[in-house]
Amino acid sequence: MEQQPERSGDPMRKRDTAPEVRVSDRERDAAVDILAAALTEGRLLPQEHADRVGAALRARTAGELAALTADLPAPRPDKEERKRKELAEWYAEWRYWLGGALVLSVIWGVSCLSDGELQFYWPVTPLGIWAAVLLAAAFRPGSGKDDDTA
Repeated sequence: MEQQPERSGDPMRKRDTAPEVRVSDRERDAAVDILAAALTEGRLLPQEHADRVGAALRARTAGELAALTADLPAPRPDKEERKRKELAEWYAEWRYWLGGALVLSVIWGVSCLSDGELQFYWPVTPLGIWAAVLLAAAFRPGSGKDDDTA
């Protein structure tokens, strides 16, 4: 029995399968989106864009579709997407901080139980420094990441 190739959620990923594999409407639409971004960025002339879009909509195989976008770079994420990604990364850092706070508090609690008395909450020092670094990173002036000239 022949094994089916694994399907990915990204319709325009480099295919490990043969170029004769038929493509879906979703894959054609993804190729058209890449072509539209290339037109917007000035990488394609309007007539070339129209020709490639027509060919993308007529494409039946992965090879035909890949040839239309092979010479184009992946579209750059817009400012909104970059900000959303940075915010998600910042929230992830705070989740790491919370995990560290939990681990340090458990160590402090076990230490208090083994000594039989309540001790100074020493995790406040490393957690405070860590939180200060995270807040400083959030409020620092931009480092040119939003510059679209690159």
